[in-house]
Amino acid sequence: MIHPSSVAAMEAVLRSPQSGASRLSDGSPKYSSMAFEVERGSPVVGYARPSPPRRSTDFNDHALRTHLPALLAAKSRPFSVSGLIPLDPTNLVVFFRSKSGITHSLDFPIDVDYDLPPALDVLMAACVPHVDDDDYSYSAVPGRESLFYPPNLPLSATLEIANHPILDAVRNTLFSTLPVGHYLTAIRDRLEIVPKGSRMTPQPKPMDSRVATIVVTLPVRYRGGALVVRDVDGNEETYHGGGRASGTGGIGVGHLEWTAYLASADVEVEEVTKGCRLTISYAVYLRTFGPSGLQPDPLITPSDRFLDLVAPILNICRGRRIAFFLSGEYGVNPSEVLAESLVPHLSGADSLLYHALKLYKLAPELRWTAGGYIWPVDRIVECSDDVEPMAPGPRSMPGTIMPEGPYRSPTMAMQGMYSNVSPELHPVEVEGESLRWRVENSGAISLAEAEIMVMTDINSPGAAVTKERVPFVSGGQLEKLVVNVMLVVYVA
Repeated sequence: MIHPSSVAAMEAVLRSPQSGASRLSDGSPKYSSMAFEVERGSPVVGYARPSPPRRSTDFNDHALRTHLPALLAAKSRPFSVSGLIPLDPTNLVVFFRSKSGITHSLDFPIDVDYDLPPALDVLMAACVPHVDDDDYSYSAVPGRESLFYPPNLPLSATLEIANHPILDAVRNTLFSTLPVGHYLTAIRDRLEIVPKGSRMTPQPKPMDSRVATIVVTLPVRYRGGALVVRDVDGNEETYHGGGRASGTGGIGVGHLEWTAYLASADVEVEEVTKGCRLTISYAVYLRTFGPSGLQPDPLITPSDRFLDLVAPILNICRGRRIAFFLSGEYGVNPSEVLAESLVPHLSGADSLLYHALKLYKLAPELRWTAGGYIWPVDRIVECSDDVEPMAPGPRSMPGTIMPEGPYRSPTMAMQGMYSNVSPELHPVEVEGESLRWRVENSGAISLAEAEIMVMTDINSPGAAVTKERVPFVSGGQLEKLVVNVMLVVYVA
């Protein structure tokens, strides 16, 4: 248990140093109801129901009814994407080692019908055939197999996709709902060759944890050999690797084509009728760099000096639950999201402190707090717009008639609730009791009841803290309850 003097000092720190009204930077008034900080806005006149959006298409048209659903379905569930890399083909070189241990270099661009480089013959000789998806055996027709360079032989290229925003494009298109703190990384996978007269059948799914694959078409001229991608629903996309109009690909004017598809998709390469199709694929993995997750993998590490400053506080507070105010501004609505949802967004000093506590094998959690009250970790801040007449507290006098309906004024309700309260009671105090009832009714408890000791610097009472706002209606006016965020941790 916390000593009563510590609780009293803690509640004194939490109370707003200002009493009475003041104004915000935008001119709107601000006042302190008991220990709560509230921002008051303009009166709420009424609510206007938005009119339904007008349909931009005429569904009586049979052609639209036929084609529009397919378009909207493809738009909502993309499974592949393609783009261009602005790169001069003459600047591209691939280095590889043959089975004899000799290192070779392959310069681009290449037109095998005009000039077949000896290094390409060596590269093809070092490759092995793909597995036939039908019977998982090598193709029975020699010279008509698709090939790939063995992963046990060294391979490097002057092309580095990290120098181009390809992963950003893949994330925005195929993984648009990825939360903050999750990243995509790419590792070179395979160099694949589909010679003239060959095709690549759908291959078995890789056994690794990749979420997507990126295929870059190297500048070797070929005809045919379209890349066909199918999702789990059977939808199909076709990519030609460059020349869409003529059906040729490989050599572009100052660019290379890349294609990305989800790991759940099936891919195959149609028969190459001329030239040779040469590609490099990259496996895309999902990584979580941050404090969240069972096994956090943060990008930052607090310094030894910072950890040395944390250590004595943890030693003194052993066996207690302590809390720190966050100081960043995260722009969320506490009535819509849990405070824990801010963990991947932590920045600055908040992130340093969170990581430091994690390094000490503790389990910090984020909670909403306001006016000496704190919400459970799994609760949002709910401030109802109306106060029930039978709320806890002094009962209304007999004979008091309360207005009915959803637009009952909270002020009128409070007059009924506290009609037996002394007439000398200040309106701000009545408003504070109303807000206190709303906060308690939403599941919040006092910091003393939660046995939480707040770590604040008494020498800097005006230190910056996180301030998020919860809008609610009181007395016909739109007001905002200022809510802070606490980092709470039990020191074992």
